[in-house]
Amino acid sequence: MSSAGPDRHLIARRVAAVTVSLVLAGGAVACGPEDAAGKAGSGDKPGAAGAPQSGGTLTVLNSEPQSDFDPARLYTSGGGNVPSLVFRTLTTRNREDGAAGTKVVPDLATDTGRPNADATEWTYTLKDGLKYEDGSPITSADIKYGIERSFAAELSGGAPYLRDWLVGGEAYEGPYKDGGKGLDSIVVPDPKTIVFKLRKPEGEFPFVATQTQFAPVPKAKDTGVKYEEHPLSSGPYKVVKNDNDGEHLTLERNEHWDEKTDEERKAYPDKIDVRSGLDAAVINQRLTTSSGPDAAAVTTDTNLGPAELAQIGDNKELAGRVGTGHFGYINYLAFNPKVAPFDNPKVRQAISHAINRTSVINAAGGSALAEPATTFLPEREAFGFTPYDHFPAGKTGDPAKAKQLLAEAGFPDGLTVTLTHSTAQNRQTSPEVATAVQQALAAAGITVKLEGLENNAFNEKRWDAQNTPGFFLSRWGADWPSGAPFLAPIFDGRQIVTNGSNYNHAQLNDPTVNVEIDEIAKLTDLAAAGKRWGALDKKIGEQALDVPLFHPVYKRLVGKDIKNVVISDWTGVLDISQVSVK
Repeated sequence: MSSAGPDRHLIARRVAAVTVSLVLAGGAVACGPEDAAGKAGSGDKPGAAGAPQSGGTLTVLNSEPQSDFDPARLYTSGGGNVPSLVFRTLTTRNREDGAAGTKVVPDLATDTGRPNADATEWTYTLKDGLKYEDGSPITSADIKYGIERSFAAELSGGAPYLRDWLVGGEAYEGPYKDGGKGLDSIVVPDPKTIVFKLRKPEGEFPFVATQTQFAPVPKAKDTGVKYEEHPLSSGPYKVVKNDNDGEHLTLERNEHWDEKTDEERKAYPDKIDVRSGLDAAVINQRLTTSSGPDAAAVTTDTNLGPAELAQIGDNKELAGRVGTGHFGYINYLAFNPKVAPFDNPKVRQAISHAINRTSVINAAGGSALAEPATTFLPEREAFGFTPYDHFPAGKTGDPAKAKQLLAEAGFPDGLTVTLTHSTAQNRQTSPEVATAVQQALAAAGITVKLEGLENNAFNEKRWDAQNTPGFFLSRWGADWPSGAPFLAPIFDGRQIVTNGSNYNHAQLNDPTVNVEIDEIAKLTDLAAAGKRWGALDKKIGEQALDVPLFHPVYKRLVGKDIKNVVISDWTGVLDISQVSVK
């Protein structure tokens, strides 16, 4: 995530996701300029012409501060964006455009991991010549310690998978309380080997090994909660300034980073200046004008909106500086079948047929910023996308079919329901989208009362198993490009949480679904796993537990002197490790 996910992921990834990271925080076509049909065109990539070159200062203009700059506390996918410049991990994302960028590749390790027969044990070997910014060697013990400290309560915030996956992880409280014992399920037989022992098969462990919790931290240099002020770099850049909890970060070259050990990060600029806490409109205006240092500036978290895209219009120079990206993300209508009348499948089916996706997409910013969805999984092979449309609504809805189903459900004269949404102006779970749903359902005889809640209150209510609304707008983003982080949190009955954040909105606990999730998790052949994730998505979709609405599209400007723009379907946003400046 990565970096983008559910809202908790998007906030932690500062994407959006989340999102993405990713995104936020926080990846339906290869990224790049688009033709009129909305598909990847054959034109030049965004950014200045010419071969990338080393040197200069890259400026990053962001809305959200890069706070919690400790590898234990970051919730990222693929190593994150700015964090990935400082923290290397066992594996990372492939730094290439589009679908090629959804692959996991080695980073500190020589390969993506070697599983035992049932994928309950994963072994990694470190590359030769790995060093920190102070010239000291990176060892497997440092990676073990880095992971262990992420279990400490005072360093919480990172991805939760290891607590669930590692043997003994659920009870471990971190190295500050274990008396030097460590976690037995992480074994380091020598300085270059590390072995992970899992309590269940996990064929996608290499994706989790991209999280920053897998960044090495030498125990002797650990300063606890203050470590984020100057973490020891294993990547191409080191932190020389961290003001106001990530609001202003200055990164300079780590002279002990050896590009021969790192095939992924290009690290062209000499210096990277990250300025955060800026208004989105200000960021886009500065990138548009591109004067002074802003000519060599990018953003990793701020999209163009409909008004800004309209202003760009036919301006070829500006249009040539817009990067287009897709992240694994779905916006949808969620049903809670425990609340009447949504306990009646025909009511849920009627709403599915009635939805007008054209008006919803217009509310989300238009076709340049959103693509219609009829599946829960995104339209990408990496996620296991399998096309289906169980309740066809066409482009503008099918109110006649909806009315027929309502009559069969016992509501020949229609019915009245409440739709819960956020009041945040995010064009996803916001009033504009809710109103579009309301108008579409009215044509089918369904009166929709809108319940708008402040964003924090909205999130608390929709993730509360005891208080989940019957009908609400929702969204979800993958922690990595696979069907697993999409379908398991939302539809695995064993992940229903009754006293905390529950993401299984339908509280589905179908033994056949649970078993299939376990069976797919055993597969280390990710292509084979993808096909089964797609089949499972199609099967679950028959129950009409949600109405997929749209997948977002990210449009972001770069300064006029930026070269080598790479946008993968893993993150959907510009990869800062590839950028060069004039």
